[in-house]
Amino acid sequence: MILNHIWGLYAHPREEWKTIDERHESMTFALSHILIVALIPCAAAYYASAHLGWSIGAREETFLTQSSATILAVAMYIGILGASFALGYLIHWMAKTFGAQPTFTQSMELAAYTATPVIMSGVSALYPELWFVTCVFLAGVAYSVYLLYSGVPILMHIPEERGFIYASSVVTAGLIMMVVLMVTCAILWTNGFGPQYM
Repeated sequence: MILNHIWGLYAHPREEWKTIDERHESMTFALSHILIVALIPCAAAYYASAHLGWSIGAREETFLTQSSATILAVAMYIGILGASFALGYLIHWMAKTFGAQPTFTQSMELAAYTATPVIMSGVSALYPELWFVTCVFLAGVAYSVYLLYSGVPILMHIPEERGFIYASSVVTAGLIMMVVLMVTCAILWTNGFGPQYM
């Protein structure tokens, strides 16, 4: 089953990383995982935006038109996939600096499985309160960072000390990518590409 590692990454991450490393799964397996998992937050965000309405503080709920919510959900899906591929490329590119020799498939596995908690935190959109979504998202980011720190030494086959520095570099680059994505969205949003409200 494509999603068979999700429970293991939450219940016993170090053992699950060892299982992932031993299986040497194909690129198709890693890509299938990220393609399916990325659908979850997009579907939740679409439903919340078009049917439940977003609430910020004491204001009334804000709804998007269905066409606008669809466009944003598709853009979110493309953004998640693009960020996952960029993270996988970054992990692969930086590996030689830290004495690792992973295949691109191993790099994509690390990126896909590390990103899973932060992507799945998008389910919180089904309770569209900004404070709740923010808290769940931060918890997802924290657990993704933990998975990265625990997974790098195992998948990259490097000592834990070097793995810590490697993972820290990946986290820093990932945060920079997130800021670039947010700035790009803000620029598009203010230049006429924003959503339509009901």
